[in-house]
Order: sequence, then C-alpha cells, then structure tokens
Amino acid sequence: MGCFFSRRRKPAQGGQQPQPAGAGQETGTGEQKAPQYSWDLRAKVDPKDYTFSGLKNETVGRLPGKVAGQQFVIQDCENCKIYIFDHSATITLDDCVNCQIFLGPIKGSVFFRDCKDCKCVVACQQFRTRDCRKLEVFLCCATQPIIESSTGMKFGCFQYYYPELALQFKDAGLSIFNNTWSNIHDFTPASGENNWGLLPETAVVQDYVPLPSSEELKAVRISTDATRSIIPVTRGLRQKNSDESCLAVFFAGDYTTANARKLIDEMSSKGFQLVQTKEVLMKAEDAHRVFQQSASEFIPLLEEGPVVALEFNGDGAVEQCQSTINEVFSGTKVFVSESKASASQDVDNFYNFADMQMGM
Repeated sequence: MGCFFSRRRKPAQGGQQPQPAGAGQETGTGEQKAPQYSWDLRAKVDPKDYTFSGLKNETVGRLPGKVAGQQFVIQDCENCKIYIFDHSATITLDDCVNCQIFLGPIKGSVFFRDCKDCKCVVACQQFRTRDCRKLEVFLCCATQPIIESSTGMKFGCFQYYYPELALQFKDAGLSIFNNTWSNIHDFTPASGENNWGLLPETAVVQDYVPLPSSEELKAVRISTDATRSIIPVTRGLRQKNSDESCLAVFFAGDYTTANARKLIDEMSSKGFQLVQTKEVLMKAEDAHRVFQQSASEFIPLLEEGPVVALEFNGDGAVEQCQSTINEVFSGTKVFVSESKASASQDVDNFYNFADMQMGM
C-alpha cells in the first residue's frame, strides 16, 4: 500500500523561506504589504441582491446593469409587480401568486414552479413550468418551451422595447430572430383536454404587465408598441390566412439585422403577416437542399456567418416580396422564393433544416 508524504523545502539562500506567488513586498518604509490573491480581487456577490422573497403588494425591480448576468431567484411573492430590466444567467420562480412579471434576456433557463394566476413577459434560452396554473406569458424562447403538470397556460409573442434591451440580448447570447414561443411541448397531456393555448392576436402587453409605477423604475424608457418590439412579432403556429407563403433569406453582413427588419416593416405595411423567423449557420450541403438550383450563387456567402430567414404569408406574398427586394435592396444578395409554386417547398426545406440544426 502506498503512502503520501511531504518534504519540507530547503530555505532559500540567505535563510528566507520561499513566498507564494502574489506575496507581499517590502515598502520603501520597510513595512511588509499583505499578500494579494486573485480571489481577493473578485467582486463579492451578495445573494440578497439577486433575490425577491416573501413580498406582498409591492412593486420591485432591477435597473439595467444591476443584474449583469447573475442568477436570480423569485419566491413566495403575492400580488407583486416585478421587473428585471437586465440580462441574467438563470431565473427560478417558486410559489408566486397573482404577480405581474417582466424578465429581461436569460442566457439559460427560466423555471416556474408552483406559480398561479401570474402574467409575464419573458425572454430566455429555455422555458419550463411545473405544477403551475393560469400563467399568461408573452414569450421569446430560443428552444421549444416545455410545460409539465400545468394547466390553463396561455402564450403570446414577446413584445417589448427599451434602449438597453438589444445589447442585453447580445450579452445573453440570444438571437432576436430565434423565437419558438408558440411551439409548446406538454410533458403531461391529459386525454381530451388541452393544458395550453394562445393569447388573442389583439392582446396588448401593457394590459397584462403594466408599466412600472415606482419612481426608480420609471427611468427605463419602455415601449410595448408591437411595431417597436426588439423581437419581430410573429404569428407562430396560428392558422395562416392564405395558402401562399414566401421565404426570404438574408446573408451575414454589416446590415443583416437592419435589412431583415426593414423588409418586415415593408411587408407588414402592405398587409402581409410575418409567420416565423430564424437565424442559423448553414453549410454548403445545406445550401443545396434549401436553395436547390440557386445554391452555387449563395454558397460563398455562407462563410461570412449565420443567415436570417423570414416567412411571410398572404395572397401575392411572393410577388410583393420579390418587388420589395428589387426596389429596396437592389445591391444586397437575398434569396427569395422564385414562384408561388415553389414557395411552400422553400419554406418547408429551410425550416425543417433549421429545426434539425437547433435540435428541435
């Protein structure tokens, strides 16, 4: 059987013991400075700064920059208005009743447990509920939202804006174009019943989660106007109004996001509806499947970064999208469905590929 042992180091020349890295040095006055280590220089995190617990009938929140990617806990709150105007790592919410809640971009997961009668606006990578009842959520979620042992759940598309929000999405590693808000997976479906549904298309965020009333939180310049939302408002899985859809794909560049938003504005102003959006990396082999005979034209552009795809729906969508691209984006490479006959297949090809890439 082996044994562990240590050997005392020999004194350094002059009889001094060797000092650990970062140990103190003598000052000009002969005094010894206290050693400093890297862990001494880290900012101390007080869990109380990242917790709301046991509150009743209060309005509370955190301003931009006050959470800065930390984890947050909300628990045992009743009749409260809660606003987290910053990005975070994860957020858990336990035993909250009749609360109105805004949660800024969450890099990881948000988990609601044993909550009921709450109205929320949430942006996250992963969304999950367990043992919840009657939650109404305006949601942006990069992956498929999951509910478990939950009933009376209603979902709508995230609609919110304040000046710091775009950078917070970036800091949380979330794309404003990856939002599967309506593609809910129910782990515990009940036979003959539906535990979840969609909020009315006419639902207004401010009617569910009003703007904060406290003087401190009023400093955040908020808009709940859907046309200003940092997240493009999509129809999701709602029934389409037309049999005709069109796919438009922008390639990576300095103005990809701005160009995509511009096309959304142009098409929406003409009465066409944005069904879904996606931002995803593509390879050459993917291009052949999605772009088919046009693949060789677009393959070199894929090396620049992810593409942004938009699906528009409405009678005449293909013709109007082609016309808008030619008029507004004449100097920009954009893939657009070539005909009404091929458009539906273009949409299916792209989004089936994108869902596989994102593990959905």
